[in-house]
Amino acid sequence: MLRRLAATAWVWGSTLLVAAGVLVACGGAHHAASPRAPETDPTTSVSVQDAKLAASDFRNIHTMTPVGDHFVTNVRDHLAQALAVARSPRGGDYPVGTIIQLIPQEAMVKRRPGFSPSTNDWEFFSLDVSVHGTKILSRGGAQVLNRFGGSCASCHSAAAEQFDLVCGTNHGCAPLPIGPKVIAGIQAADPRPLH
Repeated sequence: MLRRLAATAWVWGSTLLVAAGVLVACGGAHHAASPRAPETDPTTSVSVQDAKLAASDFRNIHTMTPVGDHFVTNVRDHLAQALAVARSPRGGDYPVGTIIQLIPQEAMVKRRPGFSPSTNDWEFFSLDVSVHGTKILSRGGAQVLNRFGGSCASCHSAAAEQFDLVCGTNHGCAPLPIGPKVIAGIQAADPRPLH
């Protein structure tokens, strides 16, 4: 009983801390990932929220909320918090379950605390997309390569600390070797259904 009360207090305390630290924004479409039981931390027996996603959890990027040049959603009902961080000029830490995509073929997903300290608990994905859906080509940390042959984690590690490894046009990452018009064309060509 004490463990359950402590876990509940931790969750509410974390939620209040996030709410106090960022402006909560509403809006945009999101989708729920397939129901999965929370993982349990073996050292404390406390349930830990995570976002270990399957290929079917990655849908057409136009079902996500556009923020700047990329798209954001959250599969653990934390969309308002994720959007508040994404829209804040001061940055912040994204909540578990956040998916960020610039193009349909690549994604980053915020996992549980401690999943990968070297990537701020982000998992990177290389995806194959078609009218039939999504296939995961690779997932993980530094070993996942972007479309230009570089490590996703290495590129994102250049982002200023307050932006939680998320690159943007002014977050400190090197510019991509393609311009905004090419990126917009790749985004518009996402072949997956919108439902």
